[in-house]
Amino acid sequence: MIIFIRITVSILIILLSNISLTLAETPEEKGLRLAIEADLTGEGFIDTVSSSQMTLRNAQGEESIREFSSKTLEVENDGDKSIFIFHHPKDVKGTATLTFTHKTGPDDQWLYLPALKRVKRISSDNRSGAFVGSEFAYEDLSSQEIEKYTYKWIEDVPCPGDEQSECYVSESYPVEKSSGYTRRVSWVDISEHRARKIEFYDRKDKLLKTLIFTDYKQYLGKFWTAHTLKMVNHNTGKETDIAISETKYQTGLKDSDFNRQSLKRAR
Repeated sequence: MIIFIRITVSILIILLSNISLTLAETPEEKGLRLAIEADLTGEGFIDTVSSSQMTLRNAQGEESIREFSSKTLEVENDGDKSIFIFHHPKDVKGTATLTFTHKTGPDDQWLYLPALKRVKRISSDNRSGAFVGSEFAYEDLSSQEIEKYTYKWIEDVPCPGDEQSECYVSESYPVEKSSGYTRRVSWVDISEHRARKIEFYDRKDKLLKTLIFTDYKQYLGKFWTAHTLKMVNHNTGKETDIAISETKYQTGLKDSDFNRQSLKRAR
C-alpha cells in the first residue's frame, strides 16, 4: 500500500509539472514550439518529384489550365531547393523557376523564359509578384523555414471543414522586410501537424489571400502531402487551384539538378 501511494504521488507530481510547464508558456513560446514540431514531421524526406495541373480562374469563372512538374531537394543546414517546370500550354511551355530557400537572409530565385532564352534573377523586392499569372506569389514557392518567421499561438479550434478534428491557430510574422505579407494565420491539425488553411495579410494588414489544403496522402509511412490546394484572392476574386496527380519521394535527385543551367535543360 505504501509503495502504491508513493508511485501514485510520483505520477501526480509529474502530471502537475507538465501542466505547470504548459501554463508557463507564453503564446509566442507555444507558437514557436508548435512550428518546430510541425517542421520535424517533414524532416528527412530527401527529395520529391511531382506532376500537377494548375487551374487559373478569374472573377467571372473563366478558366485556363496549365500543366507543370516540380522537384524539391532537402538541403542539410539550409532551406530546400526547388524547381518548377511548365509543360502546357504552348505559351508557357519551358518556363521554369528555381528557388534556393535560406534559413536566414533573402532567398535566391531565378526565372527562365524560353522566348528570350535567358535566365532572369528575381530580386527580393519582386518576390511578392504573381507566379506565372497565378494567385501564388514567388514568395510562396519557398520552403517555410522556422527561422524566417516569429510565431504566436492564438487558440485551439475545430479544423475548417472537419469538425471532428482539432486544429491550433497560430500567427507567423515574416522576418524579411521584403515580404509581401505582414502576417499569416494558420490552421494546423494537432494530431499530424498538417496545414488545413492559411490566411495571408498584405502590407496594410488586410486579408489578401486564403490557401486551403485538402486531399492529404501519406508517403513512406511518415510524410503527408496535400494533393489539392486552392488559393483565393479576396481583392480580385480570382482563384488558383493546384491538383497534384503524382508525387514520388526519395528519387535520387542531386544538387547538380538544381542550378541555373538546369533551368535551361528543364523538360
